[in-house]
Amino acid sequence: MICNPSAFILRVFVLLTAGERDDMWKVKPPVIFPKELRYRPILESLVPPDPMSQFNLRRGSPDDEFPDLCRNATVMGRILTPAMYRRQFERCTQSGVMFDDVIRPGLEEPGDWSGPVSVGCVAGDAQSYILFCDFFDRVIEAFHGHKVTDQTPQSDLNSDNLKGGDNLDGSYVVGCEVSVVRGVEDFCFPTHCSRGERRQLLSLAKKALQRLDSELPGHLVSVEELSEEQQRQLNMNAPSALQLRTGVARDWPDARAVWVSDDSSLVIWINIEDHVKLVLKKDDANITEAFKDIYTYLQKLGDFYRELKHPFIWKHQLGWVTSSPADVGTGLRIGVRLKLQHFSRHRRAQDILRRLRVSMERTESPALYRVSNVATFGVSEVELTQLVVDGVKLLIAMEKRLEDGRDIDDLVPAQK
Repeated sequence: MICNPSAFILRVFVLLTAGERDDMWKVKPPVIFPKELRYRPILESLVPPDPMSQFNLRRGSPDDEFPDLCRNATVMGRILTPAMYRRQFERCTQSGVMFDDVIRPGLEEPGDWSGPVSVGCVAGDAQSYILFCDFFDRVIEAFHGHKVTDQTPQSDLNSDNLKGGDNLDGSYVVGCEVSVVRGVEDFCFPTHCSRGERRQLLSLAKKALQRLDSELPGHLVSVEELSEEQQRQLNMNAPSALQLRTGVARDWPDARAVWVSDDSSLVIWINIEDHVKLVLKKDDANITEAFKDIYTYLQKLGDFYRELKHPFIWKHQLGWVTSSPADVGTGLRIGVRLKLQHFSRHRRAQDILRRLRVSMERTESPALYRVSNVATFGVSEVELTQLVVDGVKLLIAMEKRLEDGRDIDDLVPAQK
């Protein structure tokens, strides 16, 4: 008679497996099904991991947490609805970016109805554009005035296709600036990245810039080593209150640096506003040459980052993406410094600028303004630059008319 059935079963099991004792504690490989292996990327996109389930946040319901947007003048404030907020509420990227992190900039700085409109949101990482696409796509469409589709954004870097960028009136144009921002794959964006990530980004930039040195000699300097005069010459301001509140300037100036070419024509910012920002300035009106030069160096730098296994971030439907949806697509900004003493005071100035899809801001010099593109998405790089070139030429024509006391109504373009 067996007094202890459990002991008997255990003894039988031990005897039956005595020959396999050496292997019984080894972890056996999982069974792999060919179809599952083949369609794993699709399955993972359909059923993504849910980092939010690992958090124990004391939050109310989406309706309880919905922000007050009554006086919010940002694009985010116009786009976000309670229904949209509910759809994003429980989502979180794999690096921990929540939807409230995305909309925080617009809540911290709601903007002014009379001033320029900001997007009012920021991506904490590249996955944010995918996970919160319901929101980001609407913001991008509203800010850039172009529909997000399944088509890959067009690209054109051939400066030969740019017309009139090398013959702007030098008596009105005193200089131009072309800048391009890029995000680096596998790293969170500035609002969300850690100190370690930021330092890795700087280390990566050092390796890439060493290779660029053979093409364009220059030197890398940390921000903390720059004097106030040097920062002023580089047009580098101290972190704003908004940058401090949203985390862009967290741990400032740790792991922030600037690379300056020996001829001072090209400046590359590392970890300051975005991962990488190239700025090329010219003291003449040759936008075509500036466009050609910056993309020559950008493509070389992009190749170096790709060789280091961290290419610049590209999304099929959006193009190049960085932390701000205001820069998606091309990440390209063309700024032209213009003498516009009369036009700046014209009653229809803001309406004309809106029709031309450019912005105008006063510089430190009297009657000198910086005219630049508003959108970066929906058109190619050459088309975007052409838009600024054509706009500047029209503004110069209007300024000449106003100098002579003549009307400019017949020059006002149709709404674009």
